[in-house]
Amino acid sequence: MRIVSGHLRGRNIATPSGRDTRPTSDQTRESIFNILQHATWAPELDGGIVADIFAGSGALGLEAVSRGAAFCLFVETEPKARASIRQNIEKMDLFGCTRLHRRDATKLKVAPGNLRGPFTHIFMDPPYYKGLWKPVLSRLKDQDLIAKDGVIILEIGKDVEDIVLPGFDILADKTWGAARVLFLSLG
Repeated sequence: MRIVSGHLRGRNIATPSGRDTRPTSDQTRESIFNILQHATWAPELDGGIVADIFAGSGALGLEAVSRGAAFCLFVETEPKARASIRQNIEKMDLFGCTRLHRRDATKLKVAPGNLRGPFTHIFMDPPYYKGLWKPVLSRLKDQDLIAKDGVIILEIGKDVEDIVLPGFDILADKTWGAARVLFLSLG
Protein backbone atom coordinates (compact mmCIF):
# COMPACT_ATOMS: atom_id res chain seq x y z
CA MET A 1 0.00 0.00 0.00
CA ARG A 2 1.15 3.51 -0.81
CA ILE A 3 0.12 7.12 -0.26
CA VAL A 4 -1.89 7.97 -3.38
CA SER A 5 -1.45 11.76 -3.62
CA GLY A 6 0.02 14.86 -2.00
CA HIS A 7 3.48 15.64 -0.68
CA LEU A 8 3.98 12.06 0.59
CA ARG A 9 2.78 10.50 -2.67
CA GLY A 10 4.30 7.09 -3.40
CA ARG A 11 5.52 6.47 0.15
CA ASN A 12 4.91 2.92 1.37
CA ILE A 13 2.46 2.43 4.25
CA ALA A 14 3.39 -0.23 6.81
CA THR A 15 0.42 -2.44 7.64
CA PRO A 16 -0.15 -4.73 10.62
CA SER A 17 0.55 -8.40 10.09
CA GLY A 18 -2.28 -10.88 10.42
CA ARG A 19 -5.95 -10.65 9.54
CA ASP A 20 -7.16 -8.44 12.38
CA THR A 21 -7.14 -5.32 10.20
CA ARG A 22 -8.37 -4.72 6.69
CA PRO A 23 -6.64 -1.67 5.18
CA THR A 24 -8.70 0.50 2.84
CA SER A 25 -7.46 -0.18 -0.69
CA ASP A 26 -5.57 2.45 -2.70
CA GLN A 27 -8.47 2.62 -5.18
CA THR A 28 -11.10 3.16 -2.46
CA ARG A 29 -8.94 5.81 -0.74
CA GLU A 30 -8.45 7.62 -4.05
CA SER A 31 -12.22 7.55 -4.67
CA ILE A 32 -13.00 8.84 -1.16
CA PHE A 33 -10.57 11.73 -1.51
CA ASN A 34 -11.80 12.59 -5.01
CA ILE A 35 -15.31 12.94 -3.60
CA LEU A 36 -14.04 15.07 -0.71
CA GLN A 37 -12.13 17.30 -3.11
CA HIS A 38 -15.03 17.94 -5.47
CA ALA A 39 -18.21 17.79 -3.35
CA THR A 40 -19.74 21.15 -2.55
CA TRP A 41 -20.69 19.91 0.94
CA ALA A 42 -17.16 18.80 1.89
CA PRO A 43 -14.97 21.14 3.96
CA GLU A 44 -11.53 22.03 2.63
CA LEU A 45 -8.99 19.35 3.55
CA ASP A 46 -6.09 21.80 3.39
CA GLY A 47 -5.56 22.93 6.98
CA GLY A 48 -8.20 20.47 8.25
CA ILE A 49 -8.24 18.80 11.66
CA VAL A 50 -8.69 15.07 11.01
CA ALA A 51 -9.49 12.00 13.11
CA ASP A 52 -8.82 8.48 11.85
CA ILE A 53 -10.87 6.23 14.16
CA PHE A 54 -10.36 2.46 14.09
CA ALA A 55 -7.26 3.56 12.21
CA GLY A 56 -5.63 0.18 11.45
CA SER A 57 -2.52 1.16 9.48
CA GLY A 58 -3.54 4.83 9.53
CA ALA A 59 -3.79 4.93 5.72
CA LEU A 60 -6.76 7.32 5.60
CA GLY A 61 -5.28 9.78 8.09
CA LEU A 62 -1.84 9.60 6.43
CA GLU A 63 -3.46 10.29 3.07
CA ALA A 64 -5.28 13.30 4.57
CA VAL A 65 -2.04 14.73 5.99
CA SER A 66 -0.29 14.14 2.66
CA ARG A 67 -3.07 16.15 0.99
CA GLY A 68 -2.77 19.11 3.35
CA ALA A 69 -4.53 18.35 6.64
CA ALA A 70 -2.87 20.28 9.48
CA PHE A 71 -3.36 17.56 12.11
CA CYS A 72 -4.52 13.94 12.41
CA LEU A 73 -5.51 12.05 15.54
CA PHE A 74 -5.21 8.29 15.05
CA VAL A 75 -7.44 6.22 17.38
CA GLU A 76 -6.58 2.52 17.60
CA THR A 77 -6.54 -0.07 20.39
CA GLU A 78 -5.00 -3.10 18.62
CA PRO A 79 -1.25 -3.30 19.47
CA LYS A 80 0.00 -4.46 16.03
CA ALA A 81 -1.99 -1.72 14.32
CA ARG A 82 -0.67 0.95 16.73
CA ALA A 83 2.87 -0.28 16.03
CA SER A 84 2.27 0.14 12.27
CA ILE A 85 0.89 3.64 12.77
CA ARG A 86 3.90 4.60 14.92
CA GLN A 87 6.23 3.19 12.26
CA ASN A 88 4.43 5.19 9.53
CA ILE A 89 4.52 8.41 11.56
CA GLU A 90 8.22 7.94 12.26
CA LYS A 91 9.35 7.06 8.73
CA MET A 92 7.28 9.92 7.24
CA ASP A 93 8.49 12.34 9.94
CA LEU A 94 4.96 13.39 10.98
CA PHE A 95 5.50 13.85 14.73
CA GLY A 96 4.38 17.50 14.89
CA CYS A 97 1.09 17.05 13.07
CA THR A 98 -0.14 13.69 14.38
CA ARG A 99 -1.08 12.01 17.62
CA LEU A 100 -1.72 8.33 18.33
CA HIS A 101 -4.49 7.71 20.85
CA ARG A 102 -4.87 4.27 22.45
CA ARG A 103 -8.29 4.96 23.96
CA ASP A 104 -11.36 2.92 23.04
CA ALA A 105 -13.18 4.91 20.34
CA THR A 106 -16.49 4.56 22.19
CA LYS A 107 -14.96 6.47 25.14
CA LEU A 108 -13.44 9.48 23.38
CA LYS A 109 -13.79 12.60 25.48
CA VAL A 110 -12.70 16.18 25.54
CA ALA A 111 -10.09 16.94 28.19
CA PRO A 112 -7.27 19.51 28.34
CA GLY A 113 -4.46 18.38 26.06
CA ASN A 114 -6.38 15.23 25.13
CA LEU A 115 -7.83 15.88 21.68
CA ARG A 116 -7.61 18.60 19.05
CA GLY A 117 -11.22 18.63 17.91
CA PRO A 118 -13.63 19.60 16.72
CA PHE A 119 -12.68 17.62 13.64
CA THR A 120 -13.37 18.74 10.08
CA HIS A 121 -12.95 15.21 8.70
CA ILE A 122 -13.57 12.02 10.67
CA PHE A 123 -12.65 8.73 9.04
CA MET A 124 -14.19 5.66 10.68
CA ASP A 125 -13.38 2.16 9.49
CA PRO A 126 -14.58 -0.17 12.28
CA PRO A 127 -14.65 -3.96 12.02
CA TYR A 128 -17.53 -4.86 9.73
CA TYR A 129 -20.87 -6.13 11.05
CA LYS A 130 -20.25 -5.37 14.74
CA GLY A 131 -22.11 -2.05 14.93
CA LEU A 132 -19.21 -0.31 16.70
CA TRP A 133 -19.79 2.84 14.64
CA LYS A 134 -23.12 3.53 16.39
CA PRO A 135 -21.78 4.38 19.88
CA VAL A 136 -18.81 6.21 18.36
CA LEU A 137 -21.06 8.50 16.31
CA SER A 138 -23.09 9.24 19.44
CA ARG A 139 -19.94 9.95 21.44
CA LEU A 140 -18.51 12.26 18.77
CA LYS A 141 -21.79 14.21 18.71
CA ASP A 142 -22.23 14.33 22.51
CA GLN A 143 -18.63 15.52 23.04
CA ASP A 144 -18.90 18.21 20.31
CA LEU A 145 -16.00 16.65 18.41
CA ILE A 146 -17.55 17.25 14.98
CA ALA A 147 -16.92 20.66 13.41
CA LYS A 148 -20.03 22.59 12.38
CA ASP A 149 -19.39 21.87 8.68
CA GLY A 150 -17.49 18.63 9.37
CA VAL A 151 -17.89 15.40 7.43
CA ILE A 152 -17.75 11.82 8.70
CA ILE A 153 -16.56 9.16 6.30
CA LEU A 154 -17.90 5.84 7.61
CA GLU A 155 -16.83 2.56 6.02
CA ILE A 156 -19.08 -0.42 6.73
CA GLY A 157 -19.76 -3.76 5.03
CA LYS A 158 -21.62 -3.44 1.74
CA ASP A 159 -24.39 -5.78 2.95
CA VAL A 160 -25.46 -3.55 5.85
CA GLU A 161 -28.94 -2.35 4.97
CA ASP A 162 -30.52 -0.93 8.12
CA ILE A 163 -28.73 2.34 8.66
CA VAL A 164 -30.46 4.47 11.27
CA LEU A 165 -28.54 7.66 11.95
CA PRO A 166 -30.50 9.94 14.28
CA GLY A 167 -29.02 13.42 14.17
CA PHE A 168 -26.99 12.78 11.00
CA ASP A 169 -27.62 13.31 7.30
CA ILE A 170 -26.26 11.02 4.58
CA LEU A 171 -24.53 13.21 1.99
CA ALA A 172 -23.38 10.34 -0.25
CA ASP A 173 -23.53 6.54 -0.18
CA LYS A 174 -20.98 4.63 -2.29
CA THR A 175 -19.94 1.00 -2.62
CA TRP A 176 -16.48 -0.18 -3.67
CA GLY A 177 -15.82 -3.93 -3.49
CA ALA A 178 -16.79 -5.21 -0.02
CA ALA A 179 -16.94 -1.67 1.39
CA ARG A 180 -19.92 0.65 1.66
CA VAL A 181 -18.83 4.20 2.41
CA LEU A 182 -21.25 6.74 3.86
CA PHE A 183 -20.43 10.44 3.92
CA LEU A 184 -22.30 12.02 6.85
CA SER A 185 -22.87 15.42 8.39
CA LEU A 186 -24.64 16.60 11.51
CA GLY A 187 -28.36 16.81 10.83
